[in-house]
Amino acid sequence: MRVVGITGGIASGKSLVLNTFMTLGAYAIDCDALSREVVIPCSKAWWEIVNFFGKGILKNDLEIDREKLRGIVFGDSEKLDVLEKIIHPEVRRKCTERVEAIKKIELNPNALVFIDVPLLMELGIQKEFDKVIVVYVSEVVQIRRVMERYGITKEEAKKMIELQMPLRDKLKLADIVINNEGTREETEKQVRNMFHALSCG
Repeated sequence: MRVVGITGGIASGKSLVLNTFMTLGAYAIDCDALSREVVIPCSKAWWEIVNFFGKGILKNDLEIDREKLRGIVFGDSEKLDVLEKIIHPEVRRKCTERVEAIKKIELNPNALVFIDVPLLMELGIQKEFDKVIVVYVSEVVQIRRVMERYGITKEEAKKMIELQMPLRDKLKLADIVINNEGTREETEKQVRNMFHALSCG
């Protein structure tokens, strides 16, 4: 079994790539989804976040208001660092649990597991994967997509992007690059070709 990491910049299209691999029959683990799972009300990470940031970040159903929390840590590197140190260990633990579960139930030695890890390069964990895929878009496209996704200004989008390692630097560390600047169909074709190449060893 081979474990492949997928990373890239914010709004570069990592989820599209991960979901396409999954439709082709691969196992898929989404660390963004796990980051939401580990902060469900009354979980260990939830309590740590509430104790540090206060109950003002909670909705009336005790769920964390992600938009409000994002607004607090945006532009405040110290608070962002605190949040990441709470969430990242829990996400890694959950991710490891899922990989181990797949190993126990999957008998095919050529099975593929794809894991979407937004901060893979920033965390320096490339060596934990058999291959690392970087999903690439140009800065112009990335800024436009971030603006559209979050309804923010160009300057705000640039600041959000700057919180991560530049995509051009991630490309230097990639084993495989998928260009997501074109149509959805063009990206899916690249993913299919890559899936077949990886499946064949």
